[in-house]
Amino acid sequence: MNLYEHTIVARQDATTSQLKQLTEKYSKIVEKNDGEVVQTQNWGLLDLSYIIKKNKKGNFIHFKFKGPTKIIGDLEKNESMDKNLLRYLTVKVKKFDLETNYFRKKDENDKKNIENKDLN
Repeated sequence: MNLYEHTIVARQDATTSQLKQLTEKYSKIVEKNDGEVVQTQNWGLLDLSYIIKKNKKGNFIHFKFKGPTKIIGDLEKNESMDKNLLRYLTVKVKKFDLETNYFRKKDENDKKNIENKDLN
């Protein structure tokens, strides 16, 4: 089984229900092709480096899954026809980093921990 990280960028005007449908749709494609979705992260609405199809922002959804190589072809075929998506990217990895969520919003506890480290 190969390990993959796959990120899709949906239109900025996509609703939360549409984002949930996109997540379910592409998770089912992975499972249909004998793969297993290990983790799904919704990174939220982020600024794009440049305007893509008249969008300055995009909703990022990140999948970590394992499975055979044929999944990638099926995923990208469906994504190229999906009007709600701006971009997609698949990267083959050697191992998953399931601990770190780079786009998680910092809460009050994190801020307090940082302040306490500064005082010490």
